[in-house]
Amino acid sequence: MPIYNPPLDDIKFVMHDVLGAEQLSELNSYEDFSLELGDQILEEGAKLCAEVLFPLNQSGDSEGCELKDGTVTTPKGFKAAYDTFAENGWCGLACDPDHGGMGMPMLINTAMKEMICSANMSLGMYPGLSFGAYEAIHKFGSDALKDLYLPKLVEGVWSGTMCLTEAHCGTDLGLIKSKAIPDNAGSYKITGTKIFISAGEHDLTENIVHLVLAKLPDAPEGARGISLFVVPKFVPNDDGSLGERNGAVCGSLEHKMGIKANATALMNFDEAQGWLVGEPHKGLRAMFAFMNDARLGVAMQGLGIAEVAYQNGLAYAKERLQMRSLTGVKAPDKPADPIIVHPDVRRMLMLSKSVTEGGRALSYWVGMELDISLKHKDEKQRQRADDLVALLTPIIKAYLTDMGSEITNLAVQIYGGHGYIWESGVEQYVRDARIAQIYEGANGVQALDLVGRKMPQHFGRLLRRFFHPVQEFIEANQANPELQEFIFPLAKSFMKLQQSTAMVAQKGLKNPDEAGAASVDYLRHFALVAMAFMWCKMVIAAQEKLSNGEGDKEFYEAKIQTAKFFMERVLPESDARFKMVLAGADSMMAMDEAAF
Repeated sequence: MPIYNPPLDDIKFVMHDVLGAEQLSELNSYEDFSLELGDQILEEGAKLCAEVLFPLNQSGDSEGCELKDGTVTTPKGFKAAYDTFAENGWCGLACDPDHGGMGMPMLINTAMKEMICSANMSLGMYPGLSFGAYEAIHKFGSDALKDLYLPKLVEGVWSGTMCLTEAHCGTDLGLIKSKAIPDNAGSYKITGTKIFISAGEHDLTENIVHLVLAKLPDAPEGARGISLFVVPKFVPNDDGSLGERNGAVCGSLEHKMGIKANATALMNFDEAQGWLVGEPHKGLRAMFAFMNDARLGVAMQGLGIAEVAYQNGLAYAKERLQMRSLTGVKAPDKPADPIIVHPDVRRMLMLSKSVTEGGRALSYWVGMELDISLKHKDEKQRQRADDLVALLTPIIKAYLTDMGSEITNLAVQIYGGHGYIWESGVEQYVRDARIAQIYEGANGVQALDLVGRKMPQHFGRLLRRFFHPVQEFIEANQANPELQEFIFPLAKSFMKLQQSTAMVAQKGLKNPDEAGAASVDYLRHFALVAMAFMWCKMVIAAQEKLSNGEGDKEFYEAKIQTAKFFMERVLPESDARFKMVLAGADSMMAMDEAAF
């Protein structure tokens, strides 16, 4: 049976010692926040994840969801677990207190998302999507929509979805065919079919609030003609009570590789009543509020599932006896040594550990910068933080989900044949993790977003938000003898990242295929540099604790040892990525289609 222990010590290390998250109390509306309060919230969240959500993960995968007469039933125990989740206020953790939320920082929400995704990715998607719907309505909805929908979403008695994809278009949303026709009641009649709608129909909440992309009769062609609408399953009355069933019906459920306990629905909208969110033809702008939150959430899915896969691989490696160590017997009282003594098993565990811990620091940094972008008193600081979040979002979404998939596969490899069997639990992590590389923008699209939009935006301003602090950090610490084995690899890889940035920009202007061909390798190189930067910060924090004689000596020494592994065995991948970027597009694009 699989295990999960929420990594609270690692979470607190990043928040307290690496990021100095106490500074959040200086932001608008966070004046009452303290690290002690954050710790208490996350400790309670950890109990919920370990004791309520995690025990349902494997059974939920086995049972899946069932559609009958247009109604979806979730697996046994999911309704009770969701009710516990909602009743304890977790749906509103980072939501506005004006609508009933806790008003906690996005950093706390990010850490909670990690634990939820480790514990039960399928179940966690239901409230996760609701938060995205909340964000879109909160930022772009009218006061009437906010007053009607937000309290219910925060309370968790209503849930939300995102309805973008149609059978003929996914990423290219300009091709959507769903229509919105104005009626005489100030609303619209929405008609069309959407596919791959996560949590599109279920029995966890009394109402489901669909955010639907559709086109008005006078819509311009392409993406410039998309509008966003709130389309509830049941049309609410003015007092929030439920009225008639709307024309939004689940036509079928997808039979999927993973996340089987989350209902992935085909939704038919047949003149369903909907209300405009934001301005006509400006739906993508509003939807991106949802999408950006979703991409950060998917990054946490990659991190969360990597963490639980690593924990299970580690536990098995300590227990499984197989052969003797290459350097002599390590467990003389046993018939064989535990497999953790073998170098290749150590390689897999150390890769998983170094990427998971580095990814946690990087994604939490983005979570805290998101708070700064929303709540800082200085507009310039808000803009700087917003730039950094925009730059790093496609990077952490792509890298952490790629590595989440890789680390779950490593867990199966550590288990050997037992990992390939359902009962062990780790093969489910492989299946669940795989979707995160695809939805909310496939990882190749994230790479194109990075080189095609984020890199040139505002004449490279977003890049400078990362490049300048890293350069200053290197210059400030390169003379420190205790840091040189960490700073020098970072500096070398960072220099090559700057060179490849210039190359992609120059060649991409002449031939966009050059930027496209380089994009995935460039994003991977960027992610490795960002991870190395965070590992250097973690080393400094750990060294300071050790020099002061504070905390768990073994814990901080392990951080430094893991950082060494990352610099020596993971970061060198950036050299190969650099060469791939420099190789250009010719070998990739020259072959005629008929020759494939």
